[in-house]
Amino acid sequence: MNGSSLQIGEIAALSGVSVDTVRYYERLKLLPRAARSGGGFRMFPAETVECIKFIKQAQEMGFSLEEVKRLFSTGGGANQCRAVRELLIKKLADLESKINQMRNFKKVLNHHLADCEEELKAHGKQAACPVLVTIEKIK
Repeated sequence: MNGSSLQIGEIAALSGVSVDTVRYYERLKLLPRAARSGGGFRMFPAETVECIKFIKQAQEMGFSLEEVKRLFSTGGGANQCRAVRELLIKKLADLESKINQMRNFKKVLNHHLADCEEELKAHGKQAACPVLVTIEKIK
């Protein structure tokens, strides 16, 4: 594929994204501005397919498009490796924080579930949901 140019629809199909996504990435400057054919069609280098696949993989790993853009601007080599390392450290810290939040929320839900179980056991059909009673008190 190297050295050849492809139209936007071909790039999209080979990359597994929509034409709108290719245009969007171009607007965000994640992709170089496409040359135009004599007929006015966007013509992208074939390497654009691999670039788009990289962007999608980075997104699947939790990177934002802004973070991907920063990776592209690091200049490659050791600088790029350092930038990736820093982003990975940040992502791991963010993930750890989210895991802690989820653990805390799980404790809250288990507590509410236990309250519901007790209320149902004690009052059966006349039970007043303790979770909703608490929410009503807060209002």
